[in-house]
Amino acid sequence: MQYLLMIYTDEKAEVNSTPAEREAMLRDYGAFAREARAAGVYITGDELHPTSDALTVRVRHGQALTAPGPLAETKEQLGGYFVLNCDNQEEAAHWAAKIPSARHGAIEVRPIVDFNQT
Repeated sequence: MQYLLMIYTDEKAEVNSTPAEREAMLRDYGAFAREARAAGVYITGDELHPTSDALTVRVRHGQALTAPGPLAETKEQLGGYFVLNCDNQEEAAHWAAKIPSARHGAIEVRPIVDFNQT
């Protein structure tokens, strides 16, 4: 089953990180991705642009309404994700704990609905 591992962190703290801290974090993410690929669970993963580049879209009464920014004001923002193929949620949580940002943020693990399953 596929699981979406959503990475939530305080993007203000990340903006204030030093170049050395950013480089170390990217190294840690590279190591995580290599390990997940080697284990055969990695499907995809990406970092997202900051919430200042986000746009929220709602349709009300047939009208598309757009607003700048994320859906809600929160301390932690969605900053990236991985999609992994794991046997169960316990295995997905095991991999989530290895994501570098789990040390200072949160990783939400959600199963992905497979509409091709019958």
